[in-house]
Amino acid sequence: MAAFHCIQALRFPSRTHVFFPIGDQNRYNIINKKQRGFLVFASADKKSDKELYLKSKVETLLDSVKWDGKGFAVGIAQNIDTGAILMQGFVNRDALATTISSQKATFYSRSRSALWTKGETSKNFINVHDIYLDCDRDSIIYLGKPDGPTCHTGSETCYYTSVPDLLENKQVDGNKLALTTLYSLETIISQRKAELALPQTGKPSWTKRLLLDHDLLCSKIREEADELCRTLEENEDQARTASEMGDVLYHAMVLMAVKGVKIEEVLEVLRKRFFQSGIEEKRSRGQAS
Repeated sequence: MAAFHCIQALRFPSRTHVFFPIGDQNRYNIINKKQRGFLVFASADKKSDKELYLKSKVETLLDSVKWDGKGFAVGIAQNIDTGAILMQGFVNRDALATTISSQKATFYSRSRSALWTKGETSKNFINVHDIYLDCDRDSIIYLGKPDGPTCHTGSETCYYTSVPDLLENKQVDGNKLALTTLYSLETIISQRKAELALPQTGKPSWTKRLLLDHDLLCSKIREEADELCRTLEENEDQARTASEMGDVLYHAMVLMAVKGVKIEEVLEVLRKRFFQSGIEEKRSRGQAS
């Protein structure tokens, strides 16, 4: 025992699970597992004091959540890049603790009376990058990146049923998702691209013209980018800048459709640059080439 830097004893309710950060389980030696509600463990790692402090902070956080009478809170999974609401489930104390340690969105199945990690069967995990509590601390958002479709139907999210469509007796389309403005625009451009494979009648839309004429498309992107810059150079008002930026975004997204690039891919690239110097990022491009 002299080899251990510290020995700690933790007492906790018999039904509470003990969670360790990913990759840290092998740092702990369980001395006595049979004594109910009592664990003694030793650590040979000098960081053990810090880890115990962090564990204490997690316990304090879990205590601060306003669990309902059955020990649950609403858990919502949201795509960190698109902002899409992926799914909603219920979370209890252990589910939140497991998510914090595993960084995989974990919920509590009331029908099975057990924890379940999204993707444990389908392998379409939701990799959690951040977790938010609402102002009342009775609902939770897992902000993460899904490995694949979230819904058991194969849809990208569980939210594809429009109430106005239901009221108008329209058929539910699993591909019609609850989209924000940018993604609605991307969907419309994709639809115009798909329509090019069909027999064409009448004058093509502007989007279809751009999709078919790459020289025209590139010239418009350059033109709109120049007009955006001139709103700064000529001290034009904010509304003009917003309008020109809208034109740049639209034409750039048509080019992305031609290239088969999704806006989500662009946002992921930007997210990964958050903690990287612009100078370092540009230097890495040169090294890669």
